[in-house]
Parts: sequence; structure tokens; C-alpha cells
Amino acid sequence: MPTLDFSKLKTYPANSRKSKVNVDAFARVGKKGGSFRQFYDSLPNILAARDLRRVVDAIIRAHTGRKTVLLMFGAHVIKVGLSPLLIELIRRRIVTAIAMNGAGVVHDFELSLMGSTSEDVASALADGSFGMAEETHSFINAAIRQGAKKGWGLGYSVGAMIVKRRLPQRKMSLLATCYQMGVSATVHVAIGTDIIHQQSSADGAAIGQTSLEDFRKLSGVVATLGSGGVVGNLGSAVILPEVFLKAVSISRNLGFSVKDFTAFDFDMIRHYRPHENVLKRPTLLGGTAIHITGHHEILIPLLARAVLEQLPRKSNGRTA
Repeated sequence: MPTLDFSKLKTYPANSRKSKVNVDAFARVGKKGGSFRQFYDSLPNILAARDLRRVVDAIIRAHTGRKTVLLMFGAHVIKVGLSPLLIELIRRRIVTAIAMNGAGVVHDFELSLMGSTSEDVASALADGSFGMAEETHSFINAAIRQGAKKGWGLGYSVGAMIVKRRLPQRKMSLLATCYQMGVSATVHVAIGTDIIHQQSSADGAAIGQTSLEDFRKLSGVVATLGSGGVVGNLGSAVILPEVFLKAVSISRNLGFSVKDFTAFDFDMIRHYRPHENVLKRPTLLGGTAIHITGHHEILIPLLARAVLEQLPRKSNGRTA
């Protein structure tokens, strides 16, 4: 084989090339004691930091344009202490709807009752005491049964119970906040996945009825996402991405233009269903899809604070 003559390679001036990275997008060193706004503005305008800005900007545009901002999440978001941040976004009317899985209800309720949650599963499983807390199943299952009789959804039923019973830490409850604010809070249950299903107080018909009502309610929320809405999936790997995809199909089948919205997914690792069912497939007709990999206890505080910093000076009567 002949040796190639590298001296004959064609080259060009480096500054004539289009480059993807420019020093104008680099991070800047912040000053000690600086504000959050200064820190946020100092982030590099590259990759995930740029994507974070895109999510923040989309939420602000949706808020100022009175568009839907839907957040979907599993129980982990609640367990790592992020409820106060989501509650503030709900109270500011920035987040206009939430959806959670059944485990989210358990932790939301326990926090409202006693200010603590998340048992040690490994040690409790050894003697069969895992999931056997009395108040958790008796309160929640009673709320679901009562809500079913009134034709309510599961999220509304539990939120109403927390408020009406004046549970000591109800200000920490997402469901109670949504109930008081008139914000859609839906719960999407897989039977057998939650500790309240272990007990004789569980009523399968009531659970199914109230969760189905919430699915229909969520479909109505999804129908309003078009032309500037935002949907965020915060760590639900299976249930909520599957529920969301069906809600998109139903909305389009009924003639709603569910396109040209921003969909984002925050999670510690990339999962198939969030990528396909929240980001890729629903935005094929138009829209923006963004995934950022990272821990919720870091990403969501960054997101919430950045959104609050970008608010107009007054938002719904509250100074930003």
C-alpha cells in the first residue's frame, strides 16, 4: 500500500470556519456575595445551561401570555423537599396544573399530617411493617371513597380532606394548595403500587373512578397546551409519560390543536418513555423538546428561582 502524502492536504484559515463555541458564551466569574440574578447570568450559554434558560424563558412567556404550564412528577420530587418551591409557583399562578402518581399522594398527605415522610423500606420489609402506618391508609382511602360518591377526582378529594380536617402541616401540601387555589391537581394510579392499596380500607372501585376522573381532567388540561404552553416531566419514568401521551391523542382526536408547545424532562438519567412520550412524539407537529440530566434537588430549585427572578415586577398582585 502506498503511503499518503499529507503535504498535499488542503487547509483553510481557522477564522473562516463556523465554530459552535465562542468566548461570548463562556461562563463568567461571579463576585462573592453576588445576587442569584448575577449567578444565573454568569452561567455559560452552552448545552444544559442554555437549555435551562430556554425552559425558563418558555415558562415566563406562557405565564405572561396566560398559557398552560403543566408539571408532572412522581413522589421523589416531594420526598427530596421540593414541595415549597412548587407551591410558590402555584400560588403565583405560574404553574397552572399539576399531575402526580399515587405515591405522590402518600407523601403529600404524610407531610401535611406530621411534617415527615418516607419510611425505611428495607428495615420495615423484614418484619412486614412496611406500608402499615394507620393514618396514611385510613385518611387517604376514606377521602377517596367520599370523593367518589361526589364525583370528584382523586387529587381534589385528598386535597379537600387535608384542608377540611385542618391537618397541622397542610401548608406543605401540594394537593391542599391546589384545592384552595382552584388549580387542577390530578392523580394517576396503578393499582397495587401504593401502600394504601395494601389495606382493607382500599376501595378499588373508588380508586379507579376517581383516578379515571382525573385522567379526563388532565386530558382537558393537555388540550390547552397548544401555541405557547409548557409541560414539564419531573422524574416520572413510566406512568405519567404514558398518561400524557394518551391525553395528547384524545385532545387531538377531539379537534384541539395540541402543538407548538415546550416540553421538558428533568431526571437523573434518560428514560425511554419520557423521551418518546413527552418530548419526541407529541412535538412532531411542532414544538420544542428539552431534556436536562441532573438531580431534582439541584435542578428544580435552580428552575424555580430563575423563573421567579424573571417575573414582571408584579404578578397577580404579588411583588416578584
